[in-house]
Amino acid sequence: MVSAALLLPLLSASPSATAGHPASGTLQSAFTAAAERYGVPSGVLLAVSYLQSRWDGHGGSPSVTGGYGPMHLTDVRTALASAPHHSHGGEDARGDGSRPPKDLVGRELPEDSGLPPRLRTLDRAAELSGLPAERLRTSSAANIRGGAALLAQAQRDLGRPPSADPADWYGAVALYSGADDAATATTYANDVFDIIRTGERRTTDSGQLVTLPADPRAVPDRSQATGLGLRTTDAASTECPDSVACEWIPAPYEEFGEGDYGNHDKSARPASQSVDYIVIHDTEATWDVTLKLVQDPAYVSWHYSLRASDGHIAQHVALKDVGWHAGNWFVNAKSVGLEHEGFLVAPDAWYTEAMYRTSARLVRYLAKRYGIPLDRQHILGHDNVPGTTAATIRGMHTDPGPYWDWAHYFELLGRPVVPSAGPGSAVVTVRPRYGEHRPAYTGCVTAGRACAPHGSGAVRLHTEPRQDAPLVKDAGLRPGGQDSTIDVNDTGARASTGQSYAVAERLGDWTAIWYLGQKAWFHNPRTRPTAVGTRGWVLTPKDGSAEVAVYGRAYPEAAAYPEGVPVQAVAPLPYRLLAGQRYVVGDRVPGEYFFAPAFDTSKHRVVRGEELYYEIQFGHRVAFVNASDVRVFRS
Repeated sequence: MVSAALLLPLLSASPSATAGHPASGTLQSAFTAAAERYGVPSGVLLAVSYLQSRWDGHGGSPSVTGGYGPMHLTDVRTALASAPHHSHGGEDARGDGSRPPKDLVGRELPEDSGLPPRLRTLDRAAELSGLPAERLRTSSAANIRGGAALLAQAQRDLGRPPSADPADWYGAVALYSGADDAATATTYANDVFDIIRTGERRTTDSGQLVTLPADPRAVPDRSQATGLGLRTTDAASTECPDSVACEWIPAPYEEFGEGDYGNHDKSARPASQSVDYIVIHDTEATWDVTLKLVQDPAYVSWHYSLRASDGHIAQHVALKDVGWHAGNWFVNAKSVGLEHEGFLVAPDAWYTEAMYRTSARLVRYLAKRYGIPLDRQHILGHDNVPGTTAATIRGMHTDPGPYWDWAHYFELLGRPVVPSAGPGSAVVTVRPRYGEHRPAYTGCVTAGRACAPHGSGAVRLHTEPRQDAPLVKDAGLRPGGQDSTIDVNDTGARASTGQSYAVAERLGDWTAIWYLGQKAWFHNPRTRPTAVGTRGWVLTPKDGSAEVAVYGRAYPEAAAYPEGVPVQAVAPLPYRLLAGQRYVVGDRVPGEYFFAPAFDTSKHRVVRGEELYYEIQFGHRVAFVNASDVRVFRS
C-alpha cells in the first residue's frame, strides 16, 4: 500500500520537468517520499542532488554530459556532439605570427573508448526503481526516486545496512559520484557532507522552494572510502589545491619533423612573465576524447581539464609553461587555460554544480598564487579574448557562451557581483537574474532555428532604447556593416554578467553603455534590473584627440626588439574609441612579447618595452589601448 501510494503521485500528479510551475512544496515532498521509500536519509538525498543540479530540473533537458533531472541521471548517448571545440572557425589556438598557424579545421576526432558507467546511470536507475527511462528523464519526482534507488543500491554493494544517520552513507555517496579514482570519489563525498552540515535553501528553476536544514553533527566515517576498490591517481606533478582531486596527464612537448613541434611552449613563468589571466573554456568533446586530444603532440594544449559529472581535474601543462589555447599569443603567454567538459549549445548546456565548485576552487588557488584579481577583466571566457588583428576576429571562439552561469561562479569564487554604487552610477556591471532571464537564441542545433529556452547571464544590446531596435554592429565580425544576430555564437551585441561598462545615457527602463565605439542600449528596468551600479576607473581619449587606436594585444614598440627577434606589428583593430566615450579599465600592462619560435628553448626571449597599455572592457571582448593616448580617472 505504501509503495502504491508513492507510485501514484509519480505517475500522475507529480511535476514533470517540462511543467511550468508545480504546486509549492511538491519537489520537497518528492525528496521526502523517495528517501522514505529507499531508506536513504533525506539530508543525504537532498545534498547529493544539490551538488549535481542545485535541485533544478532544467526543463527535462540533459546536462553537458547527458545527465537528467535533479539527480543528474546520465544517458550520454543523447548529448554526444560531433566536432572538437578547437576545430570551430579559423582560430589559431597559438595565436602567434612567429610560426605558421596550426590548421585544425576538418580534423577528425579520436574514437571514444566506450561509455563508462558514470555516463549510463539512468538505465541502472530504471532497473532498480521499475520506472520507465522516459519518466526518469522528464519527471523530477521520478528522477529523484531513481537517484534514491541508486544510493540505496550503493549502500548494499558496500555491505552496509540502511541507516537513518547520514554519517553512515559516506561510502555510498562516494560511489554515487561515478568516479573511477578514490581521490575524486572522496572529494565528491566531502562536498556532499559539507552541504549537509551547512544546509541550503533555494528556489529552483521550476519555482519550487527546497530546504535542506543544517546538520552540523553529520561527521562521516571517511574510512568507508578505503573499501571502494577505486584506482589511485598520479598527483605527484600536479599544481592544485588540496580541496580538489587532481591527476597528472601530461601534454607532450615533442618534435615531429620539419621543424614543427607541439603542443605547448616551455617557459619560466612567473619569473619570465607575470601570469595575469585565467581563461575559461569548454571542451566541445567528451572526457575521453578531450584527454586524447591534449596528449597529441600535433594538437594544441591547455593547463587543466575539468570533468562534468564529478568535478575531477586533470593537469596537462605545468603552470610555468605556456599552453596554446586562447587564440591570442599575448594572452596565452600570460594566462592559465581551463577546459571544462561540455558543449556550448548541446542542447541547453547546463553544467553540474560539482564542476562549478571544483573549478572555482582551482581558480581561487591560481588567483592567490599569482595575485590575479577575481574580476571579469582577469577571469575571462574564451569568448572574451580579443582577436590579435582585424583578420583574426571572425575566427575567435565563443565558448563557454551565454549559458555559463558567471553570477553563480563568482559567488563560489567569493566575489559575488553586487552593487558598489547607487542606481545613478557612471559605471554599471551586468547582472541579470540568470534563471529568470531567458533571451531568445538561435543556432544551438540547427542554424536559424530557435534554441530551447534557458537561463542566461548575457544581455542584448540595441541601437535604440526599444526591443525592436536593431542590434548594435560589430565592425570586426562583419566588416560589411551587417547587423549582429541572436545566434548563440554571435558575440557582436552581447554583454555578460560581471562585465563593467561606462554609462552613456539613461532613458526610462533602458541604459546605454559605450560599447565597441558606439552607444549600446539594454533593457534595465528599476523593478527588475539587469545591471548593478559600480565604482571603478575609466579612461577616455586625451584632450585634443578625436580618437585612439584599439589593439588586440599589448606588444612592445619596435625599438625594444633585440637583434634576432623580428619586430611584431602593433596592428590596430577595426574599431574606433572616440572622444567623449569612456571605457572601464581592467589593468595597466607593459608591452611584452614572448618569442618562442622553435623547440630549442635557448632561442626563447621575452621582449619588454617602455610603452604601457591599459586593458579595457571594449565590447564583449577585452582590448588594449596605448596608455599615452588616454586619460584615466575614477568614475
